[in-house]
Amino acid sequence: MSTEIRIARAEMKYARMSAFKIRDIARCLRGLSASEADARLRFAPQKSARLLVQTLRSAVANAESQLSIPAEKLVVHEVMVGEGPTFHRFQPKARGSAGPIRKRTSHIRITLKEAAGETSSSKEKKERKPAKAKAPAKE
Repeated sequence: MSTEIRIARAEMKYARMSAFKIRDIARCLRGLSASEADARLRFAPQKSARLLVQTLRSAVANAESQLSIPAEKLVVHEVMVGEGPTFHRFQPKARGSAGPIRKRTSHIRITLKEAAGETSSSKEKKERKPAKAKAPAKE
């Protein structure tokens, strides 16, 4: 059995939303299975969830077509959201002045890896002895 870790990636560049808003949703995806992450994102009302779902599905498709890994075995390894270029525009203000408007963009990268079997840390949790009962309080 090979110990090679197979990783699939997908990137969405120049997404028209601030990276700060996308990171808010992306933070909760790490460590979830691909199907569970997709389900969580589908029911989130934010626009950033739609952008993340697009990228996640692209990463799953990449894993299935390029690496022949079934979607059930994929786990979200990493979700990176970086800032892209900012478009600078101006809004007319009072008395002939102008106020800046920054239209921010972001780059989203989702990395999926093949789920390994049961890890040693989860085995340790099951084998742990129960905590000792505390002595009853004296009245």
